[in-house]
Amino acid sequence: MVSAGDFRNGLTIEYDGAIYVIIDFQHVKPGKGAAFVRTKIRNLKTGAVIEKTFRPSEKMPTAHIERKDMQYLYNDGELFHFMDVQSYEQIAINKGHLSDALKFVKENEMVKILSHNNVVFGIEPPITVELEITETEPGLKGDTATGATKPAVVETGATVYVPLFVEIGNKIKIDTRTGEYLSRA
Repeated sequence: MVSAGDFRNGLTIEYDGAIYVIIDFQHVKPGKGAAFVRTKIRNLKTGAVIEKTFRPSEKMPTAHIERKDMQYLYNDGELFHFMDVQSYEQIAINKGHLSDALKFVKENEMVKILSHNNVVFGIEPPITVELEITETEPGLKGDTATGATKPAVVETGATVYVPLFVEIGNKIKIDTRTGEYLSRA
């Protein structure tokens, strides 16, 4: 059990029958009345972010999230297939549980499978990935000093905004948390 007064970013808690991760918290001591903790929490199964206030003495159980390294094999429409590289055990996860987590992950790459009480509810892709540009418009010569960007499609089918000098065939590094271009690989 953890009290609201001990909250910190990244802590996972069970609240109202769901699992939440604390994104942001703030201890507030108003001039009148009792202190409280204002939080932003994200539901790990649905991805919804809500703002909630707690009394500092409120207690709730911590949720222990298991993270297991697995290899992404393929998808067959609705199901995404993963394999444990030690035991060769394979699991299939429904597309609805993954949101946009796999849009930057190629086949045969390693990801972390997230589960709580042996129920898989999501994945964590690697923080950065290297992908090849398959479609983009050519940049205009001499237009590089403005810091302008253009849309580009990478080999997984996701769209990323890249600087004008990036061309088809270039490999780029992408931050999977934000979907932003980092650099050329």
